[in-house]
Amino acid sequence: MTTEDDRALWTRAAAGSGAAFGVLFDRHAKAVYNHCFRLTASWSAAEDHLQATFLLAWRKRGRFRLERESALPWLLAVATNVVRGERRTVARRLRLVGRVPAEQPVPDHADAVAARVDDQRRMADLLAAVDRLPRGEREALALCVWSGVSYADAAGALGIAESSVRARVSRAKARLAVLLGARPEVAPLTQLAVEDR
Repeated sequence: MTTEDDRALWTRAAAGSGAAFGVLFDRHAKAVYNHCFRLTASWSAAEDHLQATFLLAWRKRGRFRLERESALPWLLAVATNVVRGERRTVARRLRLVGRVPAEQPVPDHADAVAARVDDQRRMADLLAAVDRLPRGEREALALCVWSGVSYADAAGALGIAESSVRARVSRAKARLAVLLGARPEVAPLTQLAVEDR
């Protein structure tokens, strides 16, 4: 396992090293995957967005210079944009196609599958509440609370002051407490979406 920091790996990847980029992928894929799940409430969509995020990062490797020690904040911002772009695409398709019938659940009694379905249902409930927050608060919440990015790194990724990130996270938590009320079926924010891949 390499001990190189992300900046050194990114520099080598920008020069064409697939191995260096692979180390970055191994280092950050799980965090990006869980971040994408938190934004979509779908494990399969999270897998697609994970792949799209790293494909886009690979394509931009020669044009983007990593300024921070960790590539994770930038990768999470790219993942957020990938998810947002997919949502716009889906919305356009739905306007063209009309109403799509609801997906019928497939019965499966395996404990692991049941747990995943429960996670998706709870995350969908939570995401519905989060979607009612202003965009800036949603992004700060996803980076700092769900993905554990420091306020300073989140500020760099979002292009705002660290105090603004802290304020957005605080407001988001307060609003969610009001929106969710005392709903025991919705797990605490920090306990959802930590699937081992």
